[in-house]
Amino acid sequence: MRLMSSIKGTNSIEKWLTEKSKGSSSDRSFLEGCGRKGVAALSNSTPKRSGAVSIGWNYKLSRTSKGWDLQWYNSAYPGLSVNVAVLIQYGHGTKNGGYVPGRDYINPAMRPIFDSISNYFMKGD
Repeated sequence: MRLMSSIKGTNSIEKWLTEKSKGSSSDRSFLEGCGRKGVAALSNSTPKRSGAVSIGWNYKLSRTSKGWDLQWYNSAYPGLSVNVAVLIQYGHGTKNGGYVPGRDYINPAMRPIFDSISNYFMKGD
């Protein structure tokens, strides 16, 4: 990926990077939309046995000293010591000694969201 900027003075790139790292209300709005789209994409792509994992997706957007932090998480089966969404993604052993292979459903579902975020912040406005 390339970061392009026209240099009009000695501090143009530094100024642009500083402004981008501060974030704005439009950045927040954009990321909130990405959070919702990500939840929908994950919910739709999650294999549905009982449906609990599929409806357990959510996101959290928070402000940090370096910008924004957008996280997606699954809260299905909170009493378990493992995240069931991760078990589905990567596979797991069974109590009878068997193995259930993983299904890569997270990466394909989130790729368009990640691309959208990357394009938004790299466009160089």
